[in-house]
Amino acid sequence: MHRSMDEPTGGAELPAARSHPTARPGPPPLAGAGEELPDPAVLGALLRRHGWQRRGGAPGRYGRWTPPGSAGTTSLLVPESAAFPDSGELIEEALLALGRSPDPSARDILVSLTVPSDEIRWWREVPESAAGAAGASGWTEAEELRSAARQVLMAGALAARGRAGYHGARHRRKARAALDDALIGPGAGGRSLTAYVPVDSGRAVAVRLCHALHATREAVDYQRATGGMEAFDSAVAAGVGRELTEALIALVRGSEGAGIDLRWAPAAGAPDGCPARPAPVEFSPGDLPALRAAGARYLRDEPAVQVRLTGAVVRLRRSGPRGAGIVRLRVLDGAEVAHVRVELDEEAYRIAGHAHLVGLPLRVEGRLENRGGFRRLTGASQVAPVQVDEAERDRLMKALQENVDYFEEACAGEEA
Repeated sequence: MHRSMDEPTGGAELPAARSHPTARPGPPPLAGAGEELPDPAVLGALLRRHGWQRRGGAPGRYGRWTPPGSAGTTSLLVPESAAFPDSGELIEEALLALGRSPDPSARDILVSLTVPSDEIRWWREVPESAAGAAGASGWTEAEELRSAARQVLMAGALAARGRAGYHGARHRRKARAALDDALIGPGAGGRSLTAYVPVDSGRAVAVRLCHALHATREAVDYQRATGGMEAFDSAVAAGVGRELTEALIALVRGSEGAGIDLRWAPAAGAPDGCPARPAPVEFSPGDLPALRAAGARYLRDEPAVQVRLTGAVVRLRRSGPRGAGIVRLRVLDGAEVAHVRVELDEEAYRIAGHAHLVGLPLRVEGRLENRGGFRRLTGASQVAPVQVDEAERDRLMKALQENVDYFEEACAGEEA
């Protein structure tokens, strides 16, 4: 499996997701013994979604389906419902045929049947090269599309955690966890990409992304028509923020236009408050100035957050043997970030050093600033070590021993 969603792009960490499994000859997993077969109505809906054509069959009993562009030499016989005695046998035969089909859409249908998932598809319009005419895509072009798609997914996962004009480093661990089960597969020609977001673990992400994309499109239209940015302010409630505007910029930049299409899992149906068939959302190079202006506005206007957090001291640094210093904490509680950097006065720095030596976490109050992505705590006060149970203390002491060079460098006045 290819796990590329953890690679940082544009200063933001990306969610973990698995690449689309390639189709293999032989029975697909759904046709295995003891496995519950899919609902014929769901299979029919997926065939229709992926461009298969129904070409006859006994009305009310079964339909014969052929792949997109097929002259009819390959076909599936799919029952209308599971009520007929031979329905199970026909479904098994259809799954077997899909597993052996060379049509790219057959693989997509099998994935959607295996794990009921909402499908999110991205595409970009780029000038066609000689390789493109032959059905291939350039390495850079394919990587740009994949990177932008990952950023869009991460923006949706962040918005599902909470509404903010700029998330920075906040909520990223839980946002990535919401995408752990997502699958990604390229489309034909490398100019499109589809993510399969399981309903059980990722439906909230797909719903938030649906609302946020349409709100972004409306805000861009309003800005281009009136010059006003007010629509972007109200769009935050729908999940729009700097992370999404930056992702859309990455998707559109260098193309003649790009779009995103979201379709709900047929087995689960449309969620409450969303249309049964959301319209695709498209963006063009002419939208880039509005998106850039909105991203800058979100970054500038997101307020600092007053927090009281607990963290393990992992680095200490100051320029001399006395005076104020800088401490880096691995956040354990109190803020949705992984690490923060705190400037402490001499007394607080001494307390932090002692806590580090004995393996105790530190509690501190202050303002989490958006500068640097909410990784800096200013106005630190109430600095004190926190008692923890023996198991946690042993773990912290082990981490100290493994990273003792950080503390030695700090005592020497060097930057760790």
